Amino acid sequence: MTDVDVPDEILYTAEHEWIRVNGNTATLGITDYAQDALGEVTFVELPAVDADVVQGEEFAVVESLKAASDIYAPVSGTVIEVNALLEEEPNRVNESPYHDGWLCKLADVPDADLAELLSPDQYRALLKTESS
Repeated sequence: MTDVDVPDEILYTAEHEWIRVNGNTATLGITDYAQDALGEVTFVELPAVDADVVQGEEFAVVESLKAASDIYAPVSGTVIEVNALLEEEPNRVNESPYHDGWLCKLADVPDADLAELLSPDQYRALLKTESS
C-alpha cells in the first residue's frame, strides 16, 4: 500500500489503531490502513462514556461489509466522549479516519502507555513490511 495516510502528529499501534494526545485528552481511532483493509464500514459499536478501557483490551467493534473487527485500546484511560456521529454515519471512519471518523476520547492516560506506541516513522516501516 503506497498511498496510506500516516499523519506525523499522532502515535500508532502495530494493530493499526491511532492516538492523538492534546493536553490531558487522548483521541482514538483506526488508521487509514485499517479502514482500507476493512472496506466499507457499516456499523461502529463504541464504549460507554465513563467506561474504563485497558491497554490491549477490546474497547470497540467496527463492522464492515467484509467482517466485524474488534478494536483494541492503544492505551488505558477513562472514556470522556464518544463520536456519536458514527451512529448515523459509520462510513466517516472510511472517509476521514483521523478527523471525523475518530472513535472516542480518553482522560487519565498513563505516560507509560504512550511510551509503548509507535512513532509515525515506526508505523510507516511496519506498513512496508506488511505490504511486502
